[in-house]
Amino acid sequence: FGEESVVRIIRWLEKKKVPLDSSVLDIGTGNGVLLIELAKSGYTNLTGIDYSPSAIQLSEKVREKEGMSHIKLKVEDFLAPSAELSGFEICIDKGTFDAVSLNPDNALGKRKQYVRSLCSVLKTEGFFLITSCNWTKEELLNEFQEGFEILEELPTPKFCFGGRIGNSVTALVFQKK
Repeated sequence: FGEESVVRIIRWLEKKKVPLDSSVLDIGTGNGVLLIELAKSGYTNLTGIDYSPSAIQLSEKVREKEGMSHIKLKVEDFLAPSAELSGFEICIDKGTFDAVSLNPDNALGKRKQYVRSLCSVLKTEGFFLITSCNWTKEELLNEFQEGFEILEELPTPKFCFGGRIGNSVTALVFQKK
């Protein structure tokens, strides 16, 4: 998704004056760069999870190199979250829901489990920011209709093909009911 998706997320948090000590969960953190950028912007209560131990090892190296030891990182399968993974005020997803959706083994069931997991880790009235390259706004609204309401669609680059305008990426902000 690149740098612009990170900037888009941070801009929204700043615009909404989200407190810097809000608990933030990066679902499928990968290399942890989003968390590093959030920390550089002043956010202090940051957690990143990924089901891949090698992704967490990489993000730990990046965290170390950047001197951001306060960022919490752990190997965790979001579809089977541990009990201590709860009470987050903000959950952020850049492509993890996309990956879950592409699983050839019961993708529908895994998407439903993702929504259940999200409901269990996110506080009521907490924010869920999702960036997707596989789903349209309407499709995401349908996927997250139970337990969430749309707050806004974040602007993403547009393209024109065959006289129709579209987006290569969808970025939405939901609030847990």
